[in-house]
Amino acid sequence: MSKEISRERVKLLNRVKRIRGQMDAVERTLAEDRNCTDVLMLLAAVRGGINGLMAEVLEDHIRLHLLRDSTEPLTPDLGEELIDLVRAYLK
Repeated sequence: MSKEISRERVKLLNRVKRIRGQMDAVERTLAEDRNCTDVLMLLAAVRGGINGLMAEVLEDHIRLHLLRDSTEPLTPDLGEELIDLVRAYLK
């Protein structure tokens, strides 16, 4: 594994830890029976974190598997895979 891929993996894992911390805050807020507005704000932060993580993983996938050192040209099958990933991301 190259140093660049290793750095990217660490970066992704740090994002996951941050999202986990945000979810812990949501759980605490619900357990403390706090204001719905507090819960909604925390959930919005979690959603933003997950969207950012999904975008980063999708970008890395495109760069690693479709652009960098690819011995295969972008075939219709690879194009369809990319379309499926983008559709899943946008749901």
